[in-house]
Formats: sequence, C-alpha cells, structure tokens
Amino acid sequence: MTDSKFFDEMMNPGGDARPPYSNYADWFSGEDPKSLLKKSAEAEAFFRRIGITFNVYGQSEADERLIPFDIVPRIISASEWRQLERGIEQRVRAINAFLADIYHRQEILKAGRIPPEIISGNEAYLPQMVGVTPPGGVYTHIVGTDLVRTGENEFYVLEDNARTPSGVSYMLENRETMLSMFPELFTQMKVRPVSSYPAELRRSLSESAPPNFSGSKPTLAVLTPGIHNSAYFEHSFLADQMGAELVEASDLRIVDGRVNMRTIRGYKPIDVIYRRVDDAYLDPLTFNPESMLGVPGIMDVYRAGNITIANAPGTGIADDKALYSYMPDIVEFYTGEKAILQNVPTWRCSEPDSLAYVLDHLAELVVKEVHGSGGYGMLVGPAASKKELAEFEAKLRAKPKNYIAQPTLALSTVPIMTKAGLAPRHVDLRPFVLVSPKKIHITAGGLTRVALKEGSLVVNSSQGGGTKDTWVLGD
Repeated sequence: MTDSKFFDEMMNPGGDARPPYSNYADWFSGEDPKSLLKKSAEAEAFFRRIGITFNVYGQSEADERLIPFDIVPRIISASEWRQLERGIEQRVRAINAFLADIYHRQEILKAGRIPPEIISGNEAYLPQMVGVTPPGGVYTHIVGTDLVRTGENEFYVLEDNARTPSGVSYMLENRETMLSMFPELFTQMKVRPVSSYPAELRRSLSESAPPNFSGSKPTLAVLTPGIHNSAYFEHSFLADQMGAELVEASDLRIVDGRVNMRTIRGYKPIDVIYRRVDDAYLDPLTFNPESMLGVPGIMDVYRAGNITIANAPGTGIADDKALYSYMPDIVEFYTGEKAILQNVPTWRCSEPDSLAYVLDHLAELVVKEVHGSGGYGMLVGPAASKKELAEFEAKLRAKPKNYIAQPTLALSTVPIMTKAGLAPRHVDLRPFVLVSPKKIHITAGGLTRVALKEGSLVVNSSQGGGTKDTWVLGD
C-alpha cells in the first residue's frame, strides 16, 4: 500500500500500477532484486569512470562529488506530457515578451501589474541592457523550468531558470546508461528519445545568430569559467556534442568590432556564444572590473549586434524569486490567456502583512532567498530544529525583502531502488526548452532530481539528492 498523504506516481492506492507504469511494473516483478542492485552499483562505477561530478562550494572536504543515480525510471504518459508542453511553451513565450518589455517600453509597469521597485531595485536587472534588442529578439535561448507534482493532473512551477540552467548532461548520460543496461525495456515501451538535444541546441543557437554572421554557417562557442566550475563537465560535454568550440576568456579578444577566438591559424570570428559565465563577470569594462572570466568589450560588440550571447545578459530578472509570485499576471498580460501551469502560493516577506504571517507560521513553511539557488539559504520549516527556526526568524526580521515563503507542498513520490526493495521518494522535474526566432523546442524528458533521504523534500544534488532517467511515453 502507498502513503495516502502523497501522490504515488507509480502505484494506485489499491496497490496496482498506474497506466504509465504498468509495463514497467510487470517487467520489474520478474526481475531478481540482487541483479538490479548489482546494476545499480555498475551505474555508479560508470559515472565515476567518465567523470560526471559536481563541485560543492564552501566545503573543504571532497569538493568534487558524484551525483547518485537511481536505476528506476520516472515515467510520464503522453497525455501528461502534452499538458506540460502547452504550459511550458506558454510560460517561456511570456518570459521572453516580459524581458523585451522591461528593457524597452515597460508597458507592464505602466499598467500597474508589477510594482516598479521589483524591477528597479533588483540586482538581476541590468540597466546596460535597456534599449538593446538581441539578434532575433530572443532573450532566453535555453530555459529549465522546475516542476513539481501533487496529484493526478496537478503540476506546479517551482521556479524558472532563465539565466544559465544546468543539468542537461545528466539527462543525456542517464538515458545512455539506462539504454545500455536495460535495452529490452526500450523495445517493450515506446520511450521518446532525448539524444537529439545537442543537435537541437546547435540548430537553435545557429538560428539565433546575428544577421551578418561570417561564412556559410555561424561559428558557435561555449564560454566556460574553467575547470574549477561546478558544471565544467557539462560545458565540455555540450561543446563536444554540438561540435562547438570550448573557450575561456583568455582564448577570446575583440578584433575589428567582432569577438574572435584564438586558433592554430590565428584569430577567427565567433557568431554565437553559449555562455556559462554569470552576468557580473561577462565584461570587466561594463560590469565587475576585477573579473578574469569575461571578455573586455564584449558588451559593445553585443550592443552593436555583432554577437549573440545565449542567454542574453539581464535575463536573471525573469527567474528572480521576488518576481515569481507575479508570473500568473505576467503570463496573462503577454499571452492574453490564464496560466496553464500553476504557481505555488507565495508570500513576499517585503510586505508587512505577509512577513507577519510568515513569522507566525515559520515551522509550517518553506522560506527561500530571493536570489538563492541550488537549495542554499533556504529553510524547510517542518524539518527545522528550534535553533534553526530562531536563527531564520532573526534573518527575516533583519532583511525581510531578501526572502519569500511558500507552503510545504505534498510533493509526489516515485520509487527508488534500495537494498530492501522499492521505496518512495520525493522528486521534481526540470524539462529543457530551446528558443530560437523560428521555434520553441521542448525535449521529451528532462532531469528528474530525487530526494534520497526518506521524508526529505530537498532534491538538490548539493543537499544530498540524486537523479534518475525521465521517460516520456509515445502515444
């Protein structure tokens, strides 16, 4: 039997498998648990061998860690996926329209749908982008929309990742691992592929090139901060898979109003940069003058329309948690439609009444830093000690505008493989969206992050979570 408090994505309350999982459940019942545990260990060895690790900042011991991988797939039906696709596409279109508006006419502010201080006082809003239109009008070329589920047809957007969303390399490697370990399952079940993502990424970025690009096709490069960055594996992986150059700031210079990269035949112009460097470090002449990770003068080239930077500088305002609670208004304002995907109810601690409510109910709520990410700087009230609650209350009273609060959702569970058999754990989902002037492409799958600790609601890898392969079934 399942825990009725949480929606079990695999099993009905009566103990039989839900339709998306029925074929998998039949297969699993005929497998030897010891054999599956052995395969689980093999998967871990594989990830360690090819070097899929991430760095944990601020911790002296073992700064490189392996993200645990669970061999039980998360399975989503074709009809469930269609609902998600519609909602994600609607949201991504609204985000791009919002960014174009706030860096140009600011109609949404004039209409009174968003308080001006949410924009003007926000460190993610870049005045240097005012009046700048990216090539093709695309601001967010790559988006990762974090979703959670609470029921049969109940999906919520937890947050929008519009800056430099990471994790797509895990989506691809998780699938490769499952294909090699359980090929028979892919012949029995119509699982939609994810392997075309690098080719789709290259196509989408090429379609976003400036109109005056050099040669017969645009030259693409992935700009990485270097080997010590937590996502360096992904940077090099994607450059390799796309057939793009992997560059650091020291490889680039401005020549004749273009960004050029060093090659064995001298410097060669680049048309599109998929940057994995934060805004503040992108151009020391425009932003942080001490940055060694950026390219001096790249913003002048960008403003002149001679380079595409994906994602555009200043997109971070769209995934700021202070703005999150206004997303239903943003979607309606720019699309004329009600949001298909729900927002989690949110209290803005900058507002006195909301702050009072949050302080009175701190032990029941999840509190997040407005600019935080990766599960850092957050409080999960029901799991916090009295000491942690008291410390967080002091932080809230000192800087209320730095925080938002949300109810603790009854997140759905999916099974993971343990020594005792299958056990339910809470999950989220990050589908990856590619945006070009021609189309929006949503890969049929995504990164499912799973809380490996029983009862934990925190799925981030930096907080002890793992990943699993996400299967979207065909019709």
